Amino acid sequence: METNYTSKMDLSNNTERPFPLGTEYKKYRNLIKECFMPDSGNHSRVLGANYTDFGIMCPKTFDGLSCWDPTPAGAMAFQNCPDFVIGFDSRRLSYKSCTENGTWATHPQGDTPWSNYTTCVNIEDLNFRSLVSNIYVTGYAISIITLLLSLSIFFYFRSLHCTRIKIHIHLFISFVINNILWIIWYRRVVEIVHVVQNNLVWCQMLHIVIHYFMVASYIWMFCEGLHLHLSLVIVFIRDDLALFWFKTIGWGLSLVIVVIYASVRYTTPGATERCWMDYSEIFWIISAPVLTSLVASTVFLINVIRVLLTNVRPTCNRSTTIAAKKATRATLILIPLFGLHYIMMPLRPASGTIGEKIYDVISAIVTSLQGCSLAILFCFTNHEVLMAIRNRYKRYRRGNEIIALTGVTVGDSLANTRENIL
Repeated sequence: METNYTSKMDLSNNTERPFPLGTEYKKYRNLIKECFMPDSGNHSRVLGANYTDFGIMCPKTFDGLSCWDPTPAGAMAFQNCPDFVIGFDSRRLSYKSCTENGTWATHPQGDTPWSNYTTCVNIEDLNFRSLVSNIYVTGYAISIITLLLSLSIFFYFRSLHCTRIKIHIHLFISFVINNILWIIWYRRVVEIVHVVQNNLVWCQMLHIVIHYFMVASYIWMFCEGLHLHLSLVIVFIRDDLALFWFKTIGWGLSLVIVVIYASVRYTTPGATERCWMDYSEIFWIISAPVLTSLVASTVFLINVIRVLLTNVRPTCNRSTTIAAKKATRATLILIPLFGLHYIMMPLRPASGTIGEKIYDVISAIVTSLQGCSLAILFCFTNHEVLMAIRNRYKRYRRGNEIIALTGVTVGDSLANTRENIL
């Protein structure tokens, strides 16, 4: 999932100074060089002027973001907002005032030259993007809580330690880690402009690790479908051997995919800027295996349903068949849910429309609550889990009844002893 939301920034205090660019220092240096080169062309235009002396001009200057050409005193210069600043809309205009005495206007709350970039950001859109980010974070937090509760149930009840539940555990772990990392991404990267602008190494590494666990989540979902297929089609299969190969596929294959993706993107010019936020065709290295895993899972489930309906393998024991039916129903719900993001991508409405906003909100809700859906379908409504909890509760009540009965018996015995002594 690519993220390109507007970061929060303080535009009201933009003074004429270089902003921290980190790895974009070359771009910054080239902008200065281009600004002061002879015959470098026009950078800004004059909006209007009330000057009387054509000889008084504000000098050419570079404010750290844009190059401003010599401007007549009393005039307002303007130009398109820079396209390399996170959150700026290059279709909007920035402004810089030249005072009557031929000096650039200073900041209202200071004495340093000031360029007005407050108009470069669509505040309404910024607030909406902030809302979408909060939906993601809230949904991921709910998913983390439900998944951790499910994992605690799986680990607590020994009766649940079968191959299918172990696959659930690996799937849940991949989702928990992935959701935690997404929350860090939204709070520590997306919302902090200088982190993205400086393209710090740690935020690039975070992007890679996030997508590793994202791919692992989809591959483990594929393992769920593969296990259902094997449990009904193949009668004798060693659980330890099956789990070894599932681990190899779930964690190992995911690592290979992401290493290839990271290597190609790292060596592609211009593909590693802004913490790798910008969309790149290279992302298909991740998207293609994910889509393939979803299609393969669907094929496995269709075959499982065929086996269950035709009862081709009567040798399968009844408990395995019942468990497979329940798991199949759950997985049939989850696969479209997991693939919804990719199915809806070509259907994304035009930018700036109400439809796009509705799309973004629905996408945020569905994507962030995938982990919660997993917990509900594979744990909280799982027949084996419910039976394990019910049996544990019965043993707990039976134990309390025995203790209470023992207490009554001991009390009667003491009373009888006291009477005999007296």
